[in-house]
Amino acid sequence: MGYLIQGKRSSGFTLIELMIVIAIVAILVALAVPAYNDYTIRSKIAECINNAAVAKMQISEYRMTLGSWPPTIAAAGIDTTAGQNTSHFCNGFINYQGSSGEFEIDIDEIAVDVSLSTSTIAPVLTPSIVTGSGWINWDCTVGNTAASDIRFLPSSCRDT
Repeated sequence: MGYLIQGKRSSGFTLIELMIVIAIVAILVALAVPAYNDYTIRSKIAECINNAAVAKMQISEYRMTLGSWPPTIAAAGIDTTAGQNTSHFCNGFINYQGSSGEFEIDIDEIAVDVSLSTSTIAPVLTPSIVTGSGWINWDCTVGNTAASDIRFLPSSCRDT
């Protein structure tokens, strides 16, 4: 609704109305940006965990074929050279346990986000044999992930 100024009808927004709209947009941006940043970090870490599918398959095949877990991750046929079988957000698979088949995914925190460069994000994949069928299920846990960074792991890896 316009105002009558010197016989003419004025139309448009007042300064107060514009300031209210700008304030609302600023609040929405302030809420959305941190959530978006967390989402992008979480997707990069999920990529690392998904790329571990090759390692899980090779360890599982070794176990199903020979009846024991591979003594080393290299014995399962996994190339441990930097950058192999992983994305550029991961440094590789570390801390392999030959007695259980469990291994840790080494996330490159600097590649994920510079602000995390002092953090530790290290999800652990643990196999378990389903009795009766012989199938191997893989469970993802937080491992040595810092408590402040658990929110960046996919929900399937947050065991606490």
